[in-house]
Amino acid sequence: QVQLVESGGGLLQAGGSLRLSCAASGGTFSRYYLGWFPQAPGKEREFVAAITWIGVKSYAESVKGRFTISRDNAKNTVFLQMNSLKPEDTADYYCAAALQTPPNGLGNFRGYDYWGQGTQVSVSS
Repeated sequence: QVQLVESGGGLLQAGGSLRLSCAASGGTFSRYYLGWFPQAPGKEREFVAAITWIGVKSYAESVKGRFTISRDNAKNTVFLQMNSLKPEDTADYYCAAALQTPPNGLGNFRGYDYWGQGTQVSVSS
């Protein structure tokens, strides 16, 4: 069983930066597809970034140039560096792991097998 635990969320002003972390336990972390999916109140879970087990990265257009996903297989951790934050980035951020290639693409949250509990990011204007 894979367990994911996010951390690093917080409250900050627009233009600031945060680094989210997601620590995994169980399974073979180095083989996972990993993604970050924010969900704002009343909205569907969205895609912002994903990384394959060989390190190929994918980003939503809205965060390209601002967010960077990375992974440290030695520490079983995936990171999301968020710069130039905007109020519209406010959401609960969930990390997710897929054991195989998500069938409908890295950006489709339904293709991921395991989820963390989320960490809250709140950006004020």
